[in-house]
Amino acid sequence: MNMIHNKQSLTAILAKQQLAYKLSPAPSIDYRKIQLMALKEALLSHQEALISALNSDYGQRAKQDSLIADILPCIMNIKYTLKNLKKWTKPQRRHSGLLLSPAKVTVHYQPLGVIGIMVPWNFPVMLSIGPLITALAAGNRAMIKLSEYTPATNAVLSTMLASIFDSEIVAVIEGEADVAADFSALPFNHLLFTGSTNIGKHVMRAAADNLTPVTLELGGKSPVIITDDITIETAVERLIYGKCLNAGQICVAPDYVFCPEAKVEEFIKAYQHKFQTMYPNNENSDYTNIINETQHQRLLTWLDDAKAKGATVISASSEKVDRSSRQLATQLITEVNDDMLIMQEEIFGPLLPILPYKELDDVVNYINDRPRPLALYIMSFDKSTQQLILDKTHSGGVGINDTVMHVAADDAPFGGIGDSGMGHYHGKEGFLTFSKAKTVLTQGKLNMGKFIHPPYERFAQKLLLKIFMR
Repeated sequence: MNMIHNKQSLTAILAKQQLAYKLSPAPSIDYRKIQLMALKEALLSHQEALISALNSDYGQRAKQDSLIADILPCIMNIKYTLKNLKKWTKPQRRHSGLLLSPAKVTVHYQPLGVIGIMVPWNFPVMLSIGPLITALAAGNRAMIKLSEYTPATNAVLSTMLASIFDSEIVAVIEGEADVAADFSALPFNHLLFTGSTNIGKHVMRAAADNLTPVTLELGGKSPVIITDDITIETAVERLIYGKCLNAGQICVAPDYVFCPEAKVEEFIKAYQHKFQTMYPNNENSDYTNIINETQHQRLLTWLDDAKAKGATVISASSEKVDRSSRQLATQLITEVNDDMLIMQEEIFGPLLPILPYKELDDVVNYINDRPRPLALYIMSFDKSTQQLILDKTHSGGVGINDTVMHVAADDAPFGGIGDSGMGHYHGKEGFLTFSKAKTVLTQGKLNMGKFIHPPYERFAQKLLLKIFMR
């Protein structure tokens, strides 16, 4: 049974997984591969059910959004992991140095035990199955807390995972905020949380009581910098998909745009033209809804707040906002200031402030004066400009002449910095996150260590110190 409603139930499941881990602390590479291949086949066989469930949870979610951003990354991740798992798990030979000779030093990667995975609502498949793939590859067991905002998707995921894994290996947990709080307080061997910065702070506090290591995948206000050397048409073409995918409900979606002052009007017109080409009418099946009415009302409130404080709002669809519909076109916003809610919090939706600028140094200073974002996007083909921005700013990741796609790189880490998170997962870095790197020093029959044993001040010790202390 996957519905968990109290702390006792959670504790019991964790204890069951911990005991199972103790009985089998080092699953073979072949066994892990069997698990991953079974997961891949289950995803493929359940893909239509998952797409339908996601559509139900959103009230309208584009099929391609679900395929491209939720299911496909998991399939690619499994393929990549299967290809590289043997190499990752192989003990690594390290240099022992002359002082430790003839000892052999190796680093072994062993499973941590039980991994806790806390999943948000925006990509409930990718952000549950993605970490699970890496946790299983590293030989762990996992408990997955799904979002209460995606009940239909949760039902499919629960059925799918139960069809291939015993609850001693993978357990699915559902429940409201109180269950999430109890979940984060469990003594996992590692806890991965994906969600807002504010909730992430609570999760980290709860984990601290158990000294549970955490990976926090948070968010923040990810800027786009359009430089003078690139055409506005090209810049819009490169950034618009990242803002429109899942209606901008992505932790790495472009949050606001720096545009050369003289090109703001051109940017607005180009964005409108491209948006209307991609989504030619209202209630378009290729465009995803805002997840629920709570999030919809939040975005409308922030939009009203911006207007009341002097902003100009222009719809990318050229249509007036229908406040009764959760399908909200990108709202382009100019004349913004820091008093507006849209400039204080991560937007997480289809609102796009546009900030005009004259000097690139002012843009860099603006970004550096604020919490470090999860992503930063550079629209420029000039190599020196790209390097200048890379050198002078900090962010979790960077996209140059593209947005959000860096997250899909299998062979690269994904993670935030500062307020946008800590730690990494994806690919090899994910395997390392969910593994214990254990240094093993092996001495053979020859024992050189005896030369440093007391009594001290012997000739051999003096000679060793003279050789190495210089």
